[in-house]
Amino acid sequence: MNQEQELAVLKHIDQWLVRGWLSQLDRAFARFLLSQDAQANEAVLWAGALLSHQLEQGEVFLDLEKLSRQPELTLAIPGHDVRRSGNETVFAEVNLLKAYTLQHWKQELAGSQLISSGCGNTPTPLVLEGHRLYLRRYWQYQQILNASIQSRLQPIRSGLPDALLLQLTGLFKDNREQPDWQKIACALALRSRFAIITGGPGTGKTTTLTKLLALLIQLSKSDAGMTRKLKVLLAAPTGKAAARVSESISQALARLTVDDAIKQLIPKSASTLHRLLGSRQGTRQFIHHRNNPLVADIVIIDEASMIDLEMMAGLLDALPESAQLILLGDKDQLASVEAGAVMGDLCQGAENQAYDLPTRDWIAQTAGVTLAESALKGSAINQQTVMLRFSHRFGEHSGIGQLARAVNAGKALKAQAILNDTATYQDLTRLLLDDPADSRLKQLITAGGNPQQRQGYRYFLDVICQQRPEDSHHFNQWAKQVLDAFDTFQVLCAVRRGPWGVEGLNQRIEQWLFSVHKPVPNAESPTDAVTGLTPGKSYDSSGESHRLDRWYEGRPVMITRNDYNLGLMNGDIGIALNDFNGKLRVAFPDTGDQISIRWISPMRLPDVETAFAMTVHKSQGSEFNHVALIMPETLSPVLTRELVYTGITRAKAHFTLLESQADVFNQAVLASCK
Repeated sequence: MNQEQELAVLKHIDQWLVRGWLSQLDRAFARFLLSQDAQANEAVLWAGALLSHQLEQGEVFLDLEKLSRQPELTLAIPGHDVRRSGNETVFAEVNLLKAYTLQHWKQELAGSQLISSGCGNTPTPLVLEGHRLYLRRYWQYQQILNASIQSRLQPIRSGLPDALLLQLTGLFKDNREQPDWQKIACALALRSRFAIITGGPGTGKTTTLTKLLALLIQLSKSDAGMTRKLKVLLAAPTGKAAARVSESISQALARLTVDDAIKQLIPKSASTLHRLLGSRQGTRQFIHHRNNPLVADIVIIDEASMIDLEMMAGLLDALPESAQLILLGDKDQLASVEAGAVMGDLCQGAENQAYDLPTRDWIAQTAGVTLAESALKGSAINQQTVMLRFSHRFGEHSGIGQLARAVNAGKALKAQAILNDTATYQDLTRLLLDDPADSRLKQLITAGGNPQQRQGYRYFLDVICQQRPEDSHHFNQWAKQVLDAFDTFQVLCAVRRGPWGVEGLNQRIEQWLFSVHKPVPNAESPTDAVTGLTPGKSYDSSGESHRLDRWYEGRPVMITRNDYNLGLMNGDIGIALNDFNGKLRVAFPDTGDQISIRWISPMRLPDVETAFAMTVHKSQGSEFNHVALIMPETLSPVLTRELVYTGITRAKAHFTLLESQADVFNQAVLASCK
């Protein structure tokens, strides 16, 4: 490429940078490619910038076929926004890529020394596979995932012992669902070394898992050569998700009708994936990998929809060849923040029940359920995937359940009708607000003197002040009550910035709450006379002191950076409380055989942020009695059907939708990222 052509490409990329369609990182990657090959053509530089853009959007490859047909989708800007602009320059910028056909892209890229098909001795930065362009690192992750899962799909059993078949029948004899998908899920998971159990909230994923573990433990006793105790590892992507699955399994065990000896072998606590694999601080590497694998017979991962491609590849790389992998999660939830919607990709077609003849025969033989032949052909992964369909939490009269189903199906008009029918669905509320300081929003935030009202943050603040123990022996129990009380209500946002974003809302919520509810002063620093908040210090990763946040009792905080020394992970939530000695500490739930409390000085914490309001992404793996979901003023690329569905399904008892513009909800329901 001559210098004039080089400048022309970079000039266009700069224009896209100004419009917000590309980032500085995308431009830098294009410049990096040019530094590696001064003869790189225009198509290579464009493809590099757009591939970098796709990684930031959570995609692990650039789809050249889609790019050649609809470049707007690659840019993550709605086509109608481009047309509505009326700006000929904008038209020209978007149409610039439409001159590239799929054949043109592939011809131009295939001739570059920066791109290979993945084979060969030269580790090129980019890999072209069919019409997909990968960054080499992500292509390697994809190879690890594909090879590991494919090796586990083949059946390892042709039948089950009669005693186990009787136990399988007995464990599900009271199920009302027909066909019994929980029973089918167990039957398929007993057939090979890989299984996926997916389903919405309340469909019984954890209950099914607990019964499956009892069956696997019993089966191990009859397997030839299995003389030792089965090693089962249980993990989730975040500390919050790990704590919740630990609690759910303990509850399910109490209802499980099996021998106590088997119950004792079922794991009752989960770790985070980072702890499971052993993260190496300051690197992307783990202690456990193919040369130092995990010691495990069965590995179970809950909330698998939150796992990105890099983390999943790390997990699969560390699995022993003989280990069984079981993934649980809701395929319709938001994908991970990082690149790679692994769960969604693996579960494509799961709702079609597209089982082949050998799979249907196995289900009939083991679960006693006869399934009709599907007109669709399912993938090999589909044969080991079961979608649970019956919600035990949200019945036909549940507004939350009906709304979630309508949103998931992309039925915006039906979702609107459900939201407006508050006479039928009393667990739903809809508020159209005038501005971010609307008195109705303030009333919702500050309400809730008791948990039955299912709204507001005052209840958890009352627990802090009114139930504070007089002796040190009960402080852990009190802190646990405070953490539980905080989970009765949560404000969720789609975006971080702007009038309806997390940052501004957290500031307003603090002002509203502590103008009506004065916290107990921190013994280590004076209370602010205006706001009622207690000033303090927070530290960034460099250790430099800032007054960006102020510490006070009752402040909920979310960890935003992993700290392996403290054992705190990104997404963990704690609450600042004065301990028995009057010193301000942050109480975090600690998952073990029983949930205990860890007290940590605020000054020891890594980066944190106030968590009265959090993004929907950060709420994954959590559940709250009442969720208030706040929509931004305008549609943005992050505001999709999956985000709205995830926000709705964080609510257990009540859901409130808060809007400033009514049409944004409709647009979001119609905007799927799939």
